[in-house]
Amino acid sequence: MIRFERVTKRYPDGTTAVDDLSLDVAEGELVTLVGPSGCGKTTTMKMVNRLVEPTSGRVLLDGEDVAASDPVRLRRRIGYVIQQVGLFPHRTVLDNTATVPTLLGASKAAARRRAAELLDLVGLDPAVHGGRYPDQLSGGQRQRVGVARALAADPPVLLMDEPFGAVDPVVREHLQNEFLRLQSEVRKTVLFVTHDIEEAVRLGDRIAVYGAGRVEQLDSPARILGAPATPYVAEFVGADRGLKRLSVTPIEPADLEQPPVVHLDDRLDRAAARLRADDARWAVVLDDRDALHGWVSAEALTDAADGAATVRAHARRMDAWLPLGASLKQAFATMLQYDAGWVAVLDGERFAGVLTPSRLHEALRRSVATEDGDRPRDAVTLDSVHP
Repeated sequence: MIRFERVTKRYPDGTTAVDDLSLDVAEGELVTLVGPSGCGKTTTMKMVNRLVEPTSGRVLLDGEDVAASDPVRLRRRIGYVIQQVGLFPHRTVLDNTATVPTLLGASKAAARRRAAELLDLVGLDPAVHGGRYPDQLSGGQRQRVGVARALAADPPVLLMDEPFGAVDPVVREHLQNEFLRLQSEVRKTVLFVTHDIEEAVRLGDRIAVYGAGRVEQLDSPARILGAPATPYVAEFVGADRGLKRLSVTPIEPADLEQPPVVHLDDRLDRAAARLRADDARWAVVLDDRDALHGWVSAEALTDAADGAATVRAHARRMDAWLPLGASLKQAFATMLQYDAGWVAVLDGERFAGVLTPSRLHEALRRSVATEDGDRPRDAVTLDSVHP
């Protein structure tokens, strides 16, 4: 969808902002451009919509050289979101969002209908927010309007220049979550500029790590963190890249342990015998549909006076759980939040197993070995050192 062919941007003072860049972005792919200030990432993005013209080389959009396109027509086909949003202060949120469809010839009524649909899509109720003005919105709400406006003409390409950089960390994380949800629905081709490696890792299908005008490494988030191509990349992603890698490593079935399982209506004496047979201190408790209810300790089962009673009276609720496919970072955070020695993992509504700290560590190590050796995670054998 987007192709840079040996693109260079050199300014009259001799500064080379982008140096001999070749880069392909596939249709529906989100590529994050990350690097320090002045490294050329924003210049790269602006050459797509001709806000900056290359000194040499070509930028192709869907196979056509953008240099041959009328700049105004080109920009109306490309969504553009910037950090400061750029909303018209004298126009309502609904009219701001309807700007591009109106410029493209849509009737006022049709443009406003489209704007209302998009405001709803980005999580803003058009009935509540549509009639307000930008200065009546929070920073996070203005960013949502900016995204909605960029999507209003249904562009195939979306350019985003540090769009969430001006809001506080809590709002920023919420906006990132919403954008990931939105991207899963609309699947635009996105160039996303950021200076934050954690944001790049969280959002990008691939990451381009910029040095001085050059891409030092273009790869998946897992490979960027697990196998930096150069010392520069290793230094940029940080010594804690193993921790960052937790956020891009999903929980898989092979990562789970299978503890003893009992059901709510099982007799206490039979449940206790099951735990003794497995030499286990606790068991997961499921309902009659094999959905997670909680857990019960061997001590509670053994100490119960009436062995014919059921597990239901002694089961404890389990709040530390996650869906299969959640990240290892979410699992680690859940363990800390609930001070839990393990988290339950669900496949839909059914119990799939538990993730323990040792299994979490093994899963992370396997993911690194997988990236280094191009093997599936369940085919990687780990060596352990015991004291």
